[in-house]
Amino acid sequence: MGIRAGIVVTGTEVLTGRIADRNGPWLAEQLRVLGVDVGHVVVVGDRPEDLRAALDFLAGTGVQLLITTGGLGPTADDLTEEVVAEFQGRPAAVDPALEERIGAIVERLMARRGWRADPEATAAGVRKQAQVPAGATVLDPVGTAPGLVVPPGEGRSGPPVIVLPGPPSELRGMWPAAVGSALVQRVLAGAGELSQETVRLWGTLESQLAATLREHEDRLTDLEITTCLRDGELEIVTRFAPEQQAAYDGLVAVLEENHGDTLFSTGPTVDELVAGALADQGLTVATAESCTGGLLSARLTARPGASAWVLGGVTVYADSAKQDLVDVPEELLAEHGAVSPEVAAALAEGVRQRFGADVGVGITGIAGPGGGSPEKPVGTVHVCVAGPQGRQARSLALPGSRSAVRDRSVTVALQLLRRLLLGGPEV
Repeated sequence: MGIRAGIVVTGTEVLTGRIADRNGPWLAEQLRVLGVDVGHVVVVGDRPEDLRAALDFLAGTGVQLLITTGGLGPTADDLTEEVVAEFQGRPAAVDPALEERIGAIVERLMARRGWRADPEATAAGVRKQAQVPAGATVLDPVGTAPGLVVPPGEGRSGPPVIVLPGPPSELRGMWPAAVGSALVQRVLAGAGELSQETVRLWGTLESQLAATLREHEDRLTDLEITTCLRDGELEIVTRFAPEQQAAYDGLVAVLEENHGDTLFSTGPTVDELVAGALADQGLTVATAESCTGGLLSARLTARPGASAWVLGGVTVYADSAKQDLVDVPEELLAEHGAVSPEVAAALAEGVRQRFGADVGVGITGIAGPGGGSPEKPVGTVHVCVAGPQGRQARSLALPGSRSAVRDRSVTVALQLLRRLLLGGPEV
């Protein structure tokens, strides 16, 4: 598929899960936009032999470009530059001008933050960061660490290596310079356009979709199709070159023909659909959440400009909060219990009235792991959306952990909002 790249994410903190990898997926998407296909994202710890092994492996897959992230700091475990220099057969030496530039950055940073450090230790760290392999292109620091574009040594073959810092803000700030470097531009000259499109279904099982794709596989040649089931939404992500546009159109036709009753989007997420519908229709929304504790409000307000349609939200865990904040009648709670369809509806209507919103959402349930009963086991959740168009409500029996129950409940609430505002597949 044209130009291919491999990515190595370094850092024991990433390998062990203490920090989530935000660089690998971001780089993969940036490369896709440039027409470069990523075959592997490899995460390694801070051991130099593991980084070298990852570079050897990726180079052996025939990629035209390698990228590393992390390991460019001043400490002893920051060894990426050293390993890449050896891998490419390029001896490294201190660049005096770069050393002076990094030193000035460090001095300003320390003065601004009021830090004190041993001058010799600081100078040693600066010298370490100013090591540059012979023939490499230096990418100006965004923080304190410069990046590098390192070509293979004289008489060697293989891909160039882009060496980028680990902090995501520094990496992203440096990316345009990396892409704009002469060596990377020569590699990218052979790249073609690579499109990525997403179709989203609600309520279709992966096994049902797999059967459909098998039945029509002769119409779907040359497409890279990936499916992902997440909180009840089945995403079909397809990557393809421009010459495969007709095949992709055929895939969409197959999905509309076989799963039109569950297809709710050929691109935007449910969050984007709901935000767009509220904005386009000039409507406002307010939320009253019990078991989800504000997670729905967080998703509704994640988009810039959400203040135009989100009036507010309340977390009403205790029965007294339900009564005092959104006017749920005490007798309704006594008769049906806090976890009931009736209370979910009362939450939706009550928060709608309290905030003067066009649409109200109520969520109540038992997320677990305790608190369940034979009549209302853990995972019992009731959701109601009320607006000018009427109501949409669902009673759920959700499996999984506390976080899984809460996340799925929020997604169902967003789907009910989508259904109320835009129609489409039942929830």
